[in-house]
Formats: sequence, C-alpha cells, structure tokens
Amino acid sequence: MNKQKKTILFSNAERDIGFEIAWRVGEMLKKQGKQIAFCPTFDDDMTARVMPPGYTPSTLEQELPHAEMIITFGGDGTILRAARASSDMSVPILGVNLGGKGFMAELESEELSSIDAVASGGYWTESRMMLDVEVMRGSDMVYRDYALNDIVIRGENKVIDLMIFGDGHLITHFSGDGAVIATPTGSTAYSMAAGGPIVEEAAHNIIVTPVCAHVLQAKSFVLVSDRRVSVELGYRKNNPAYMSVDGENHQSIQTGDIIYIHKSERCTSLVRLSNRNFYKKVSEKLGERP
Repeated sequence: MNKQKKTILFSNAERDIGFEIAWRVGEMLKKQGKQIAFCPTFDDDMTARVMPPGYTPSTLEQELPHAEMIITFGGDGTILRAARASSDMSVPILGVNLGGKGFMAELESEELSSIDAVASGGYWTESRMMLDVEVMRGSDMVYRDYALNDIVIRGENKVIDLMIFGDGHLITHFSGDGAVIATPTGSTAYSMAAGGPIVEEAAHNIIVTPVCAHVLQAKSFVLVSDRRVSVELGYRKNNPAYMSVDGENHQSIQTGDIIYIHKSERCTSLVRLSNRNFYKKVSEKLGERP
C-alpha cells in the first residue's frame, strides 16, 4: 500500500513567531485528514527552538520525496528557498505572506480560511519559468545554479565594466554598479527597483536591467525566453565583483569570466486558489490608490 503524501509546512521562524500561523494551518489540514511534515527554516540551532505542540521538526530534503505540496510561511524569500529545493520534483508551493510585499504569495495571514480548499483539491497550479546560470573561467566551469527570481552581478562597492550579449550579439556595454537578469517572476523585485519593466508573472521572457549605468543608452531589455544571454566582466574597470542567485549563494566573479544564462528545463509550480487580478495585485503591493 502506498503511503499517503504529506503536506510540508515550511515556516520562517523570524516571520512566523512561535510558529503560530503554521500550527493553525497544520491543525486545519489534520482535521481534513492530511498528513503533515513540519520543516521550519532558521539559521540557528533547531534544537534551541520550541516546536508547536504535536510537531517534530524535519527538513525539506528528508520530506520532499513524499510531499504533495509545500505551504510556506514568510516572505518571498521563503518561497524562493522552497522553490530552489523542490524544482527537480515539481512539488507545488502555496505561499502564505508574513513578510513585506509578498508578490509570489497566494494568501495573506488573514485569509487562512481559504486553506480548506487545499484539502478538497479546489486549487490549480501556475508554472513559473526559471533560469540556469553557469560561470566559465577559461575552459573551466566554476559555478552552476538556477534561479526563480533573478541573477545579480554587482561590483564589490566599486563600479564594474559589463558587456551583455544575446545569442552572441552585443546588447549593451556599460560601466556601472552591475546588472540584473530576471525572470517575469523576478521582474517585480530588484529589476523593477533598478528601473526595469513589470512583466506578467506567467510570461516567458528574460529581462536584462542595468543597475546605475554610467551611460544614458543603457536601458532595460525584454528578451524572448529562448535567448541565450552571456555577461562578461570587462577590463575597463578591473574591480572585484560577485554574483548572487535569488539573493543567496554569493559567487566571486573575476575579470574575464563569462556568465551564461538561459531558460531552465526546471520550473516552479505555484498554487492558486483564486483568480486574483495581476494588475490589481501589483497596484496593491506597490501602494497605488485609485
């Protein structure tokens, strides 16, 4: 007999104080006959934390092979961590926003009654494009990763020289603070703050946005999804630089390195419970008023 799949509660201890929200959701799902795995996320010692009554902490790595869904409790960063861990297994993610903007989350903390729809199957999933990234140093690949939101190349507190290509053709060459290569999901994050466009989340595009470029001609570009982007750290400003993927995993970049970025075969599935309008959500999250 096959074991029942579990619903993972992936709770950010810094946002979900005392794991109160995750505990409430877990109790709701238990009443509907769901099996629960509690996987808290925090940077300090797990044993120093007080767990909710009736729950034993586990890890995503241990529970993902047996999971039917991940419910995250935190901000977009918590969803990104779950997405990076689960993308190979296509486990859908439902985000409960306990952070700031929370563009990726489906529910706010005051909307927990909608969790009942999860147990009854009253939801659908939305596929989100991801990006693969590789760093070549001469003939050696020194780093490989993948992103749901963005890949950021920045100078270490100094201006750097960047050349960005699409399928080998020069898109832009500038000195500045850096560049953001984003998915549509990531278009409302750092790329937007750097002056890039907002792109509908379910679209398939690659967004290239310079950060504080020192030339007027350096603008954001929206590319088709099958474009292969490469970024070269040039010699005009031979300053230290780094690359971060979804805000984590900082990798040192050297002059002469080539960063290759392209659409990934992986994708992230986000759970949807309502037909919430994308444009209205952007307006609400960015604080606009009619």
